[in-house]
Amino acid sequence: MTPVNQGIDENLFAYLTKSIEQAPFYKLLGIELLSIAPGQAVFEMEARHEHTNSIGLIQGGLVSSLADTSMGIAVRSLGVNGATVDLSVGFTGSARLGDVLRAEGRVVKAGKEIIFTETKVTAGKRLICYSKATFYKVAELEY
Repeated sequence: MTPVNQGIDENLFAYLTKSIEQAPFYKLLGIELLSIAPGQAVFEMEARHEHTNSIGLIQGGLVSSLADTSMGIAVRSLGVNGATVDLSVGFTGSARLGDVLRAEGRVVKAGKEIIFTETKVTAGKRLICYSKATFYKVAELEY
């Protein structure tokens, strides 16, 4: 699927999509970018066999990684690099093999150095995770 630019600078969008496509961790997990808007990013991935834990459910760490990714790219959509300094994950349900997981990350408030974010991860219509994170602004992006 081709990612959709929903209002950020075209050069920034090209830079972000290229860096996301080339990220080894995202490739490993199968995370795909759907869209980027100012302060927002949406990702999806299919839950595969290699993502299951010992009881056959999708590993919570995978869902946490998807949540962190969506929030981190929402931060980067503002033209800055941020490092996660705090991540809170609340699981409201579980994902199953074959589910399509969707994370919709957004910036809640961006200060000079600290950026607050949140995301909801769904499996179909079911909410399976609510997460919030705090990012420290490391640098302006050079694109």
